[in-house]
Amino acid sequence: MNEVVDVLYSTCRELGVSLEEFHVKQLLEYMELIKDWNKKVNLTRITDDREMMVKHFADSLAIVGIETLPHEGKGIDVGTGAGFPGIPLKIYYPGIQMTLLDSLKKRIDFLSEVIRRLGLKDVELVHGRAEDVAKEKAHRQVYDFCFSRAVAPLNVLCEYCLPFVKIGGTMMAMKGRNVADELKESKKAMELLGGKLLKVVEYKLPPDIVHCVVIIKKVKPTPDKYPRKAGIPVKSPLK
Repeated sequence: MNEVVDVLYSTCRELGVSLEEFHVKQLLEYMELIKDWNKKVNLTRITDDREMMVKHFADSLAIVGIETLPHEGKGIDVGTGAGFPGIPLKIYYPGIQMTLLDSLKKRIDFLSEVIRRLGLKDVELVHGRAEDVAKEKAHRQVYDFCFSRAVAPLNVLCEYCLPFVKIGGTMMAMKGRNVADELKESKKAMELLGGKLLKVVEYKLPPDIVHCVVIIKKVKPTPDKYPRKAGIPVKSPLK
């Protein structure tokens, strides 16, 4: 286990992320919960400890080395799955108010157990589809930042995420290396939904993985008719 922890420390250090002992302790407990629940709920295909540290934990925390988050801000992780990147970011920034949104009830049940076991505060779990939840007053245009990791093409993701973000807030889409085509195809959707591309930042994970974060600023309100009804954004993406 010491070797696995060393991998986490060294990978995060390369990403510009400084970990404290309490961060690592909680991440290790989180990892054990994932491995235990993964036997009965499909949470991740990655089960090797070392791979999990790099491809889930360090990858989620890459945002910390790229963008300064308000330590007491309000964030939402759309399509959180097993809690990535929302749980590692909450562990790193305990003061953040974090909402974790997922459409699968079993994943929400798992995340409820994670929150209880790790003693995390100010975490809200929402079971539902982004298209429906983003229409609710309690969630619409109220978040300082919105994260999403490996959920959908960028033009679809903009329709899922930007309605949650308040003006002046930020959407952060975690993507693979090749996003040039997605950026072109999402230009109209981004503008229509109130977003403006700020930057795309590449980062490296060992041994030779290149990922990137697409950072979009919310500059104007999202029209009331967006997002469209559940299922339509992915069937008929804005172009």
